[in-house]
Amino acid sequence: MTQSIPTQPRVTVWHEYRHEHENPKVSSIYPDGMHVALADGLKAHGYQNVRTATLDEPEHGLTDEVLANTDVLLWWGHKAHGDVQDDIAEKVVRRVWDGMGLIVLHSGHFSKPFTRLMGTGCDLKWREANDRERLWVVNPAHPIAQGVGEYIEIEREEMYGEHFDIPTPDELIFVSWFSGGEVFRSGCTFTRGSGKIFYFRPGHETYPTYYHEGVRQVIANGVRWAAPTASAPRSFGNRQPLEKLPEDV
Repeated sequence: MTQSIPTQPRVTVWHEYRHEHENPKVSSIYPDGMHVALADGLKAHGYQNVRTATLDEPEHGLTDEVLANTDVLLWWGHKAHGDVQDDIAEKVVRRVWDGMGLIVLHSGHFSKPFTRLMGTGCDLKWREANDRERLWVVNPAHPIAQGVGEYIEIEREEMYGEHFDIPTPDELIFVSWFSGGEVFRSGCTFTRGSGKIFYFRPGHETYPTYYHEGVRQVIANGVRWAAPTASAPRSFGNRQPLEKLPEDV
């Protein structure tokens, strides 16, 4: 049985929810949507305060109230990155800088929040051809790798290959090998302001990846890691001296 987590961060799972309406193969795998499968995976790992939001809801489901009450935001996007309103993407970015955790999944590497936070193109190589993926743990002491073992094997997945146009990660946790021969930095962390970001590669919509227990374990660990913690306040602008300064001469 999965142990309950010691704290309960407030989690929002955001998803385009377009493929399920347009592709029968996707809807057969995720009849209620990938966001529901992701939320169910978190609940199975002890998270209780999990909500979902989708692209076609008013304000994409990410109202000021929702974002203010989100400790960790999961983001899955693919075909409709351009449909995300710039002002809402910017609100997500500001919340990360202020301390909200962000977990970016699979093709969310091209999402507006992630590319703005990275400051790079975030491009890569790809191939959808039933590759086998083996995600090797290269940082076994990291909390996101807890309970995973030496590697996670996914029987069929879309390939992502290097070069991945991102800044050098703060920490590299997983490196994927694919049966076609490519490798990829598939589990990377970053810090922006007071917020923590985890990019995790698996999750193409035509494969049942988000039912895989190893993948669910990593995402659950990622939420725990990305949740805000007490930190020093961020202070900017003009301020008065702490000590008395000499009089001007």
